[in-house]
Amino acid sequence: MTQTFDKSTRTEAPIRADEVTALRGFLDYHRDTFRWKCAGLTQEQLAQPLAPTTMTLGGMMKHLALVEAGWFLNTMVGEPDPPPFDAVDWDADPDWEWRSAEDDSPEELRALYDDCVRRADEVIDRSLAGDGLDTESVRESKNDGPFRLRWIMLHMIEEYARHNGHADLLRESIDGQTGE
Repeated sequence: MTQTFDKSTRTEAPIRADEVTALRGFLDYHRDTFRWKCAGLTQEQLAQPLAPTTMTLGGMMKHLALVEAGWFLNTMVGEPDPPPFDAVDWDADPDWEWRSAEDDSPEELRALYDDCVRRADEVIDRSLAGDGLDTESVRESKNDGPFRLRWIMLHMIEEYARHNGHADLLRESIDGQTGE
């Protein structure tokens, strides 16, 4: 069974909104755009690269799940990686999420991704209830002290925008589907 996504339910980024609503809207828009790019594909299709890269949509989904957990859970509030990321020897296999995704079904990949997004949203909610977008992270940057929630959300929007461009190319090479 493949995962589907109804494009008509995709979050649209607000045109007029306060800063929090705009940031959340753009982040959710990019998350939903990525879900749409991966929808309806089989395990084999999610594992299909587009030469010369080895990048796949399945690997990208697992990577984005890890990035959600890394920035919001690890960096923002200091929580450990959720499974399966907590059991990976990252020194031995730094690209584990990209490489191992070919063994995962579409349902497993989507469940992992959705769980990491849900956990990230919980951190965003807790942070906004505290010092809002100015909430500082538990973990600090190498040179500039703690991150602020605002910076992390903007960084995640940038991460998704870049990977959604990759996803467009990968999806078109798989089945010809194009879109926004």
